[in-house]
Amino acid sequence: MTQQKAGLLGGAPPEEGPDPATHDPAVPHQQKDLADGRGAAARALDRAARHADAWAATWSKGRSLAAIGTVWALTRIVMVYLLVQDDIGVSNVSSEVVFLYPRWSQQLADGAFPVGDVTWQYPPGAGLLFLSPSLLPFLDYFAAFLVLTLVADAVVMVALARSGRRLAGAWLWTAGLPMLLNLPHGRFDIQVTALAVLALLAGRRRPRLGGALAAFGALIKVWPLLTLVGMERGRTTRDAWVSAAAAAAALLTVLALAFRHSFDFLQQQGARGVQIESLGGTVLSLMRASGMPIWVETRYGALEFSGEHVATVAQLSLMLTAAAFGWLMFWRGRASRWTEATPFDAALTAILLFTVTSRVISPQYMVWLLGLAAVCLTSRLTTQRPVAWVLLAATAVTAFAYPLHYLEVMQGTALGNTLMVARNGLLLTAAVLSCRRLWTATARDPDPTVPSTSESSPSLH
Repeated sequence: MTQQKAGLLGGAPPEEGPDPATHDPAVPHQQKDLADGRGAAARALDRAARHADAWAATWSKGRSLAAIGTVWALTRIVMVYLLVQDDIGVSNVSSEVVFLYPRWSQQLADGAFPVGDVTWQYPPGAGLLFLSPSLLPFLDYFAAFLVLTLVADAVVMVALARSGRRLAGAWLWTAGLPMLLNLPHGRFDIQVTALAVLALLAGRRRPRLGGALAAFGALIKVWPLLTLVGMERGRTTRDAWVSAAAAAAALLTVLALAFRHSFDFLQQQGARGVQIESLGGTVLSLMRASGMPIWVETRYGALEFSGEHVATVAQLSLMLTAAAFGWLMFWRGRASRWTEATPFDAALTAILLFTVTSRVISPQYMVWLLGLAAVCLTSRLTTQRPVAWVLLAATAVTAFAYPLHYLEVMQGTALGNTLMVARNGLLLTAAVLSCRRLWTATARDPDPTVPSTSESSPSLH
């Protein structure tokens, strides 16, 4: 009654209830269900797109891996053919595997390291490598050694391909090594490089394993120990170096008990002179070309210089090597930023420094540098990408120097000196560039031209 009176008196009309003909309480629920269905469909489509992208990426990487494997197989067939034929350049690349290594293997099988042999200049771990072809008794020594070297070569390629998403490292190793023609498989540096590569790749998450592998490599040729120089300070470094020391001590003990004269190599190694392919050798070769009384002699299984100023150059090389070691220690003390690539970059820098300051640079040293540069390229955070390109150029020039025109290098002709100046100039450039980029990325304010460390992974302990 009151509401009716209010309407009659001109007040607000009575509030009308919902029209039963148009209002359905179930409509909001239907709309919510429709929105949920559309959201579920969108999420399903998003998941399908992500799966499609992942499948496409996997397919693309699979094709890239197949391409790498194909190129590796084809190039290695050519490299082995060239080694077996051994008729390019100086035509004695295979002589060490054919004559020298079997002789050492026989002496080792008799329970002793070579004694009084000026060509034996390797730590005792190398003895196991020269004995390894006996694991394939159905093959002769040359064939067995070649098979095992190819296996080590393939291990490096696979390890690089499996490391991260980047295949640049695997490509560098696969396509770069053939530039050395028939040399790599006629030496045992691929095996040593394999240990160094595996040590670096393992060290990211398993520093103890990385340290042990580096120690095993160092007991064949000393340089793989330098792969530990860039380990992040703290527990990572302690674990790696303690493991390396323990592994080296254990293996040295076994070798000392199993073989006689395990440390006879030190006498030969310490007496090495200035080899004709070293940076110091290039200086001496240019001095010889100017008329100075300098000549080449065969000593300690290599071609070395004798004559005026040779001793001075040798002493200067040793001083530069000491200075390089001091710089590396100074860098470690000043480094304040580490990324996942820093151990890789530091290892390449260290080997470059010790290569360019050494009294000895053999052409197979390029195998080491290619392997370490390839490890650097497995990470997008590396600072050494330009260095890798310089090393590729140095590798190509090395093949022209040895084996193609080695007689020219020996005789110090204009062509021989030009090749040595070019190759060693590239190595020196790579070393300086490597040091600069490592220092800029880790020990000073970041250079905008190099990858930012802010993208680095968490602690690698």
